[in-house]
Amino acid sequence: MNSRSRVVYPATAFALLASLEIARVGPETALWATPAILGAAMLIAWAAESAQFFIAQGFALAILAWLQTLPEFAVEAVLAWKQQTPYLVANLTGALRLLTGLGWPMIYAVAAFFYRRKYGKPMGSIKLAGEHCIEVIGLLVPLVYMMLVWAKGSLGLFDATALIAIYVAYLLVLSRMPPQEHEGIDDLDRIPRSIVRSTPFWRTFWIVALFAAGGALIYYAAEPFLGSLFALSAIVGVPSFVFIQWVAPFVSEFPEKVSAFYWARTIDRAPMALMNMVSSNINQWTLLAAMLPIVFSVSVGAPSAIQFDSHQELEILMTIGQSLVGMIFLVNMELVWWEAGALFGLWFGQFLLSPIKPDGTLVGDIAGHCHEGVTVVYFIWFGIELIRILFGRRMPVAFTLFAEHWRTHIRPAR
Repeated sequence: MNSRSRVVYPATAFALLASLEIARVGPETALWATPAILGAAMLIAWAAESAQFFIAQGFALAILAWLQTLPEFAVEAVLAWKQQTPYLVANLTGALRLLTGLGWPMIYAVAAFFYRRKYGKPMGSIKLAGEHCIEVIGLLVPLVYMMLVWAKGSLGLFDATALIAIYVAYLLVLSRMPPQEHEGIDDLDRIPRSIVRSTPFWRTFWIVALFAAGGALIYYAAEPFLGSLFALSAIVGVPSFVFIQWVAPFVSEFPEKVSAFYWARTIDRAPMALMNMVSSNINQWTLLAAMLPIVFSVSVGAPSAIQFDSHQELEILMTIGQSLVGMIFLVNMELVWWEAGALFGLWFGQFLLSPIKPDGTLVGDIAGHCHEGVTVVYFIWFGIELIRILFGRRMPVAFTLFAEHWRTHIRPAR
């Protein structure tokens, strides 16, 4: 690997994002790019809501997640092409930690707010539907494989093949699941309800058209949107590394958060909103991670593996630990209020300390060891929850339901 790709230059972030042709974009671009991104998120959310009554909800959410993460794929592809491993890892891990540490708690908070306003009492948890066990188990498999990637300190073409195979298997399982019951149509908003009740031709037309239009809007508006935020961050003095790890992923995942808010506010579709985020987690742990060594190898001109240094390995390990804790929280098919709070608290603590450099002060020393400490907490917490499962204090309902769905929907189809 070219040693220059491991050096972090102060202006590298700007040069990399300039490769996306956004360097000449000013902050005023957000005035049109933001409504475009918001509109795209609504279009594909309506398409997914409508499609769940004719294909498996999880399969519809997988399509949705792929469309929503197009901006993230674009940013990561440029970073891999430029062979900038530090920024590549920062953006990937930052995006994944935003999904679990901010996205999941945000869904609970929005649903709990509207639940209290509607019923006048607190909401204890978001309870998942039985078929959501596929997403819960589907998140575990790539995490186990990524532990192997972390252990060997590299991500190569063989890993890309394995991760793509995991995602294909996940889609195949989802495709065998039955669609939603039609009794839930009356709970939809006016536009998706009208689509579902239309004739088969127009129903298919509008679902495909909404997915296509939303995806096209995201594709064409994502770079100007990202560029406008980059220009704004440069004006206010946000460090380039912080921008790459936190601001850019937040912007590139903005469509997911819009869709999640749209569903979470209805309370009843909060589980769908949460599974939207989980599906995006799976997408990024598999397809996005698999894309990186492929683009990297094409850029180098020969089959090559992305090598990680100790700092990058820590970033990856902390992200795996966070996802493992999130997954095991969902293994009993619900997200309880304190679990959402714990995910947010651990994420927010290391987020606040990330920009602070060790400088000999107490705060600097804490910031310098924050990632190691949070990583240890994640894995200890995961181990405690495993012990609770063994002693029957946390029921592994997702595994039981997955076995039932396998017998009912997968095995008969073979």
